[in-house]
Amino acid sequence: MAAVAPAPSSTVVTPRSLVAACFLSNFDRFTVGPVLIAVATGLHVRLAATTAVASGYAIAYGLSQPVWGLLSDRLGRVRILRGALIAAGVTGLLSALMPSLLPLVVARTVAGACFGAIIPTSLTYLGDTIPVTHRQGALSDLMSALGIGTALATTFGGVVAHLAGWRFVFALPAVAALVVAFVVRGLPEPPASGSPGPHRRPLAVVLRERWSYVVMALGFVEGAVLLGCLIFLAPAAQARGMSAAWAGALVGLYGVGILVFTRIVKRLTRRRPAWALLTVGGVLMGTGYLVAAFGQAALAIGATAVLLGGGWAFMHSTLQTWSTTVTPEARGSAVAVFAAALFVGSAVAAALAGPLAQSGRYGLLFGAAALTTIPLTTAGAIARRRYTPRG
Repeated sequence: MAAVAPAPSSTVVTPRSLVAACFLSNFDRFTVGPVLIAVATGLHVRLAATTAVASGYAIAYGLSQPVWGLLSDRLGRVRILRGALIAAGVTGLLSALMPSLLPLVVARTVAGACFGAIIPTSLTYLGDTIPVTHRQGALSDLMSALGIGTALATTFGGVVAHLAGWRFVFALPAVAALVVAFVVRGLPEPPASGSPGPHRRPLAVVLRERWSYVVMALGFVEGAVLLGCLIFLAPAAQARGMSAAWAGALVGLYGVGILVFTRIVKRLTRRRPAWALLTVGGVLMGTGYLVAAFGQAALAIGATAVLLGGGWAFMHSTLQTWSTTVTPEARGSAVAVFAAALFVGSAVAAALAGPLAQSGRYGLLFGAAALTTIPLTTAGAIARRRYTPRG
């Protein structure tokens, strides 16, 4: 496949096929939760047992990231992206056909690992083809796709599972993944990917760079604060007597927040330094959790969801852009390791916060998250201000 040089600043465009692929990855990930009750009913098992469908998917989604990064550095971005989409489509369709819980858990776990390749590989592709001065704006387009996917997935999963059954919920994004895999084949392969030299040991290249550890640490804490505590918004609302559908709709405003604020981020990337954008994101996250700490009424939960979406748009897009510049010669591995740190952080925080949620101490849970944003934002802003992007 023909190589492509980095896009000149006047013609920076985020490929629509990448946007569609990232949308599908987030959409499939967030449809799992709303269908668990339908799966339990359909397969005649306990609801507690069906949580393995979601947890297996999430663990595979996160832990597969470094593997995909290594493979994309060795074999090429587009080749890995197409292969992952095809595998995700096949395993997604198999999920819709499984007759019992155990094979369903296995199929969904493999699907999670396959869908997990899409976002980091897409981010790396943009890092290879778009100049660093324009990169965060391009990444904002992907963040918008993730926001739309998140906002639609929770509603889609619940409504479609009720009307057409949980199997259709798994089948639709699987078919769409196969279609996008066909479209992605037209993307030119960046010249940096799949080349010899340092790419033979890309993970070693990443681990020799001290800034890699800074970005990974920030990603770990961001994942803990944002993703790890975000999942408790809906239970907090339900503890106040709200229905699952209403609570899910309120938390879906998180995706709306991402969509709105990424448009703002895209306009500001050329006017404001990266450390300032990161600071804004931290302030939005901290404010959001502070609101939830003082009350879990519908208005508070909805406002928190929107503010957290803004925090993701400002802070996470900045950290993701940063991860693409630390080791340009092993960009795929750097982005994947950052993503793995993010998801491991979210898992650790969820485990630590579980007892607080179990006892109904949501004010303390969200208050702790708000306090944690202070050192995260301060350290991130100082480090990013001192850092000089390599490419």
